[in-house]
Amino acid sequence: MTFVLESPAFVTGDVLPQAQVYDGMGQTGANLSPALTWKGAPEGTRSFVVTVYDPDAPTGSGWWHWVVVNIPPQVTALPEGAGSGKGGLPEGALQIRTDFGVPGYGGAAPPPGRVHRYIFTVYALDVPALDVGADASPAMVGFMVHHHQLGAASLTALYGGSAK
Repeated sequence: MTFVLESPAFVTGDVLPQAQVYDGMGQTGANLSPALTWKGAPEGTRSFVVTVYDPDAPTGSGWWHWVVVNIPPQVTALPEGAGSGKGGLPEGALQIRTDFGVPGYGGAAPPPGRVHRYIFTVYALDVPALDVGADASPAMVGFMVHHHQLGAASLTALYGGSAK
């Protein structure tokens, strides 16, 4: 089976719904993390990591909008709002500091101009947990994921410029 990530809110190539847009920085969204489901994880998966990344942010290194580590292997979904303080994160899961400076979901908030890509990814890992705290950087999590990744599935939405 192919490892697949899906959301009832959008499919790859869709404009990100206002519910998933940041409320601030010139945006007026609901700042809710979308519901996500995945299936077909590789054999031997012992935990998952979920990230949202904007490679088009004008920073030289993109922008991390959401990082959740240590999702148990039996979990295959996160409800809408799980990263926004609305509940629904599984026991043991930990949200890491994003480029907004705090843990939790931060929606799309691109500067005026061009369309940005928001890449939602679930990673299957060969370890039960990453040894990081909530103040870890997304780069540190990425380094650890790189060394323990069994597979990944992504979903990309667009927002900004003419894609609003």
